[in-house]
Amino acid sequence: MSRRTERVAEEVRAEIARLLREEITDPRIRLVTLTRVDVAPDLARADVFWSMVEAEGGPALDDTERALERASGFVRHRLAEALPLRRAPSVHFHHDPSLALGAETLGLLRSLREDDER
Repeated sequence: MSRRTERVAEEVRAEIARLLREEITDPRIRLVTLTRVDVAPDLARADVFWSMVEAEGGPALDDTERALERASGFVRHRLAEALPLRRAPSVHFHHDPSLALGAETLGLLRSLREDDER
């Protein structure tokens, strides 16, 4: 990625995080964390990678994914207003399981340590 696309990707990530936190009221999106944003070299597409801590009684992963896809048009519209770009990139959300996998790995390591201590 060039410096320009890296800078635009960071601005897009920050603005989408703000939108999810402050403007989008769908309760299925409340526990979403953005892990990274990749912007195409021509700035026409932004791939937004997200993760979510699944809480008991909280929204299912599939429900959250549908809610994010449904909000993508609103997000693109707000990006067009907030960022000084000629054309706002289309926004595509992708689930990133890395946080859940990391938590699972830490849990396995803890259980191994506890087994060794016994």
